[in-house]
Amino acid sequence: MIYHRRAVLGLGAAAGMLALPGCSTLPGLSLTEAIRRLLTISSRNAFAELLRPNGFFDSQVARITVPDSLGGSRVTSVATALLRSKPVQDRLLRQVNRAAEEGAELAAPVVAETIRNMSIADAAATLNGGPRAATALLQGQLGNMLVERMLPGVGRGLRLFDNEIISLVLSQATNIDFTSLSRDVTAKVNDAIYRAIGAQEESIRANPRATNDPLLIAVLGAGRAF
Repeated sequence: MIYHRRAVLGLGAAAGMLALPGCSTLPGLSLTEAIRRLLTISSRNAFAELLRPNGFFDSQVARITVPDSLGGSRVTSVATALLRSKPVQDRLLRQVNRAAEEGAELAAPVVAETIRNMSIADAAATLNGGPRAATALLQGQLGNMLVERMLPGVGRGLRLFDNEIISLVLSQATNIDFTSLSRDVTAKVNDAIYRAIGAQEESIRANPRATNDPLLIAVLGAGRAF
């Protein structure tokens, strides 16, 4: 794959742009920059994992499940056994997770740009919040933006790798079309990305020294509160 390298390099460039001032007295600006740095490293690490081949499928926190609509009440009684069969479900599982990679490629630069420009009203409250408080802040500021940005990529991914299985599903399921299927999968990808970023944030908060970032070590080290 080539695309995941571009996305991760973009996040790395974003990290480099967040030049941090000296923070021996930890002024308010430095706390704000600490959150940006925390989110930049968390998102960069998350996307580096997710955009590897089979990154979503192999992830314990971000694997995309097959939508309920492809095996639940919205399929006909004749088709239910087929759609719920292990061979079909296994192919669908692979397919939706490959499509997730296509969507995440489009999401990565949006996340990086949002982190660079995000408004942080109370940096201390975010730093003193839960282990994924900064990720929650990021998610709140992005709103539905990632879903809309990723939708074309997810749709393209669903068609790209194993179009035969998607065509089979759409021919057997009722009350579902390709647009609704794409949106359903994209919503799952959106949630998975935030879970992955949140897991990275939690890990950094638990061991900021692993980042080798002086500001994060100073701000997050030894359970420091502000």
